[in-house]
Amino acid sequence: MAVAPELVERFRADLTALWLDIDEPDVKLGVALSGGPDSLALLLLAHAALPGRVEAATVDHGLRPESANEASQAAAICEALAIPHAVLRVTVAPGNLQSEARLARHRALADWAEERGVETLCTAHHREDQVETMLMRLNRGSGLSGLAGIRPAGLAPESDLVVLRPLLSWSRATLEQVVEASEFEAVQDPSNADRAYDRVRMRQALANADWIDRDCVARSAQVLADMEDCILGLAAEDLDLAGEFSDERVSYRPLERSAVYRPSIWAEVILQVFEHLDRTISRSDAVRMAESLMDGQPLNVGGVHASTRGTDRETVWTFAPENPRRTG
Repeated sequence: MAVAPELVERFRADLTALWLDIDEPDVKLGVALSGGPDSLALLLLAHAALPGRVEAATVDHGLRPESANEASQAAAICEALAIPHAVLRVTVAPGNLQSEARLARHRALADWAEERGVETLCTAHHREDQVETMLMRLNRGSGLSGLAGIRPAGLAPESDLVVLRPLLSWSRATLEQVVEASEFEAVQDPSNADRAYDRVRMRQALANADWIDRDCVARSAQVLADMEDCILGLAAEDLDLAGEFSDERVSYRPLERSAVYRPSIWAEVILQVFEHLDRTISRSDAVRMAESLMDGQPLNVGGVHASTRGTDRETVWTFAPENPRRTG
C-alpha cells in the first residue's frame, strides 16, 4: 500500500527545509536503515518522495544473535522496493558499549557513503527522541549545548558526511502508521525494552506522563538551539574582531567590545582558539579557563598555556602550546 500523499508532501517539505539538493535529480539521498519502525518509515517516506534517488545501508554491530537476520530483513525490504542497499558489518571496540557502537556505526556509514557517492544521509530521529534527549540531559544538569538537543542537520563525526534529521517534528505514532499501512514488517529490537538503558527508562516514564506536551518540549529544544547558534555566532565575530592569530599563538582582547562579564561567550571563544591551535578542550574547562584568566591567573589545559596581561585600559589573553615538560 502506498504512503498517504499528505504524508509524502509533509516529508518532502520538511526535507526541503534542510536539503539544498532536493531538486537535483542526479543527487542521491542516503538512509540509515536499522529495520526498526522509525527507520523503516523514513525509508518508505523518502522512497515515495524521491523515487529512484534513495540508497540505504544497515549497520550490523554483531552484538545480538538476531542482528544478522534483522539486517537480512532490511535488505529484503530494499530489494522489494528496488532500493540499492548494503549491510555494513562492524566490530565494536571494548569500553562504553553504546558509545563505541555509535562510533563504529558512524564510521561505517561515512565510509559507505563516500564509496557510493552519497553526500547526505538521513536518520530517523523523531519528536519523542528529541523529548527524551532533552529531559535526560536536563536530568544530568547539562548546559545550553546539551539542552539544545538533537539538531536537524550536522556532520557525522570525523567526516564530511552531512546528516539530516527531517523527522524531528514527527511523532512516533505517525511513523508507526506509515509502517502499518505498508506491506512490510519492522524489526523489533529487544534492547528497546531493556531498563538497563537510561533512554528506555525515560521512554517508559514518558509513556505515562500525559501532562507533558511533547510538541512544546521539542519546541523549547529548538529555541535553545537557536540561542546557542547566536552565542556561537557572537563568539566567532568577537574573536575575528578582537583576536590576533599566528600558527603558534593566539591573542584575544576579551573586553574589546564590552565590559560586561560574559563567560558563556568567552568559553566559546576559547573553544575556537583551541581549534585553531589544533587542540581540544571541554566546554566546562573553557568556562573555568575564562574565569581564571579574568582573575589574572595563568593555567595549562589540554596542552595549551593561557595567560593574561593588561592595563587599566586593556586586557589581553594569550594562548600558545604548552612548553614540553622536562624529564629526568
